[in-house]
Amino acid sequence: MALAVENLSVARGGLPLLAGVHFRVAAGQALILRGPNGSGKTTLLRSIAGLQKPTSGRVECAEDAIAYAAHSDGLKSNLTVSENLAFWADVFGNDDISPALEGFDLKSLSDRPAHALSAGQKRRLGLARLLVTGRPIWVLDEPTVSLDQTFVAMFADVVKSHLAGGGSALIATHIDLGIEAETLDISVFKTDPTADLGAFDEAFL
Repeated sequence: MALAVENLSVARGGLPLLAGVHFRVAAGQALILRGPNGSGKTTLLRSIAGLQKPTSGRVECAEDAIAYAAHSDGLKSNLTVSENLAFWADVFGNDDISPALEGFDLKSLSDRPAHALSAGQKRRLGLARLLVTGRPIWVLDEPTVSLDQTFVAMFADVVKSHLAGGGSALIATHIDLGIEAETLDISVFKTDPTADLGAFDEAFL
């Protein structure tokens, strides 16, 4: 099993959001998270990615297996497309950015500074970083924001290729990506926001 979430509870701003979340994602599989805005999808994904401490439960996966892509594109505005990818590739011990350029149709933009890109182009570049991480588990929070229909389909193809290669994906999205995947509505794990968190350390929020 690539990723296992067991009895996970999360909070935001000191208020409980979700309790008892549990699911498993195997190698080669994807899981789509659904739920209304404010239901806790982002908080849950941040906790799974190790960016925020859960109030209880555990996340099981191999060490350094997760690549997380959130709402921020995470770009250095004065660097070109290629330089941004090269920077992140170096962070993850990789020196080949060509699959990322090709996968997200960025070759013609490779010498353009990030600040000169459109919102959709920035989003593609931000997502292209996934392909230089070498990490098998992708945790993605609304990844298709700012992408038009053509590039949503391109993104879906990249995910399908990742899965075919034995990778896994956990994706919070409101749209149909055309990816064969199970769906989990996190609303079933909604908890009482007035519950007492005791000595929970809000420094992680």
